[in-house]
Amino acid sequence: MSEADTAWIETALTSARPQAVGALLRYFRDLDTAEEAFQNACLRALKTWPQNGPPRDPAAWLIMVGRNVAIDEVRRARRQQPLPEDDQAISDLDDAEGELAERLDGSHYRDDILRLMFICCHPGLPATQQIALALRIVSGLTVKQIARAFLVSEAAMEQRITRAKAKVAEAGTPFEAPGAVERSERLAGVAAMIYLIFNEGYSASGDTAEIRKPLCEEAIRLARLLLRLFPSEPEIMGLTALILLQHARSAARFAADGSLILLDDQDRSLWNGTMIAEGLALIDKAMRHRRSGPYQIQAAIAALHARAATPEETDWTEIDLLYGALEVVQPSPVVTLNRAVAVSKVRGPQAALELIEPLAPKLANYFHFYGVRGAFLMQLGRNDEARIAFDRAIALANTSAEAAHIRMHLDRLIRDSQPKAKESAKAK
Repeated sequence: MSEADTAWIETALTSARPQAVGALLRYFRDLDTAEEAFQNACLRALKTWPQNGPPRDPAAWLIMVGRNVAIDEVRRARRQQPLPEDDQAISDLDDAEGELAERLDGSHYRDDILRLMFICCHPGLPATQQIALALRIVSGLTVKQIARAFLVSEAAMEQRITRAKAKVAEAGTPFEAPGAVERSERLAGVAAMIYLIFNEGYSASGDTAEIRKPLCEEAIRLARLLLRLFPSEPEIMGLTALILLQHARSAARFAADGSLILLDDQDRSLWNGTMIAEGLALIDKAMRHRRSGPYQIQAAIAALHARAATPEETDWTEIDLLYGALEVVQPSPVVTLNRAVAVSKVRGPQAALELIEPLAPKLANYFHFYGVRGAFLMQLGRNDEARIAFDRAIALANTSAEAAHIRMHLDRLIRDSQPKAKESAKAK
């Protein structure tokens, strides 16, 4: 059977994974057991689905088969000893196993996936482990795929995921359905984890952007999944809109040599119109709820860029106001630094420079601070100070593309200073 004939199976397994693993985790209360049960169910599916066709509900089929296979493994491990009648050795929850085989309960489905995502974004885990665990457990990426995206060895990534699982096991995360307050808290954590995954791919340099692009795509898939679970949550709409609008520009962000292309210099015909349309529709819908949040505000800023056919048409006044609102709900020196770019467009580089000068102590090791400061100084004709700022930015650059972009500014400063040097020599 060809790959084309079995492609639907891979799609079905990928789509069902969060729901199935989440339910198996609720039942067995162990991440490794749930994951292994799902993998065994997938192997059964690969054997039977091509001959029998897809089941009516692939997720329910995988949960039932995975659960049964795992129970069989437990029985074999106990040398055929019968399980306790009340099944306490497996779960003390009333999971209505019979109903599960026929129809998945909507609230369980939602809480199962949310629980699975929440476990991955446990506050005790470093961000890198959160992302790796989510990509492995929720998304089903192989260790090899994740290691390639993070540019580390498979052994290092395997250790990272193993440590994350161990910490989750030690934390004793509750498996009961969360209440309204806890669900709200979990949603915020899950949204942050998804945005971390997206930024891990979006912040890649030109030479690694293609390798890490799947991280952006997976974050979008997870955001859409979360939005299907909570379709009336405006912040989830805002998150999904934000990453769609940002990812829509990916084809125009880097030149052929891998160098970074700033937003104003990008070929907007390369932007993905379908993604932009989806993102704009989502942020418009979110704003109608009148419950503003940081993701909605950032998405609204991205929308203003997306709606501008040319850089000159960008509504920088509105962007300045939106960044001001973001400073209120999510105060951060980085937010103020971003606002300064809008201020420079509206009130000039001097006003922008005055806005960011107080940020120097907090952003002393932040590449973008010195890049932005150097740009403002260059616009003001303070080239010697600009050169110092750009040199500092290069020293702090995280990627080759960032360093190359700053060197471009330095080259321009050198070119601009050469005519003055020649004129001075002639005068002597």
